[in-house]
Amino acid sequence: MSRRRGERGSAVVEFSWLAILLMVPLVYVMLGVFDVQRASYGATAATRAAGRAFVIVPDGLSEDEARARAYEAARIAMRDQGMELNPGDLRISCDPACLHPGSTVTVALDAKVRLPLIPDALGGEPPAVHITAQHTEPYGTYREAKGTG
Repeated sequence: MSRRRGERGSAVVEFSWLAILLMVPLVYVMLGVFDVQRASYGATAATRAAGRAFVIVPDGLSEDEARARAYEAARIAMRDQGMELNPGDLRISCDPACLHPGSTVTVALDAKVRLPLIPDALGGEPPAVHITAQHTEPYGTYREAKGTG
């Protein structure tokens, strides 16, 4: 009776290597998806908060001060998700004019989310996913015009 000893115990080794080769990319993809989802949720919350902060500006504040309040609200909303808001990422536009009855305020945010675990030492532009969010807030037809000063 001869026994085959050549492949005995190799199933554990093969399973371990296969698990490592499949799990590492899966975990990396999941980390990337979670980062993009977090940034997307933050961008949506930031545009909504900025639009509301712009529209509910107190009496006596100018349009520039309303924009500063909106940016600060968006920055706080993004920080809640662990993201930083760059000044050029947020755009506020009004139709037909800002803080006038019947107008609307549209807040748009464009940002890039870097893919995780990629070092800067590789050079060039780091790979990133581009996200956008937009929110339109009505100022109201029966409100007093503000921010004209």
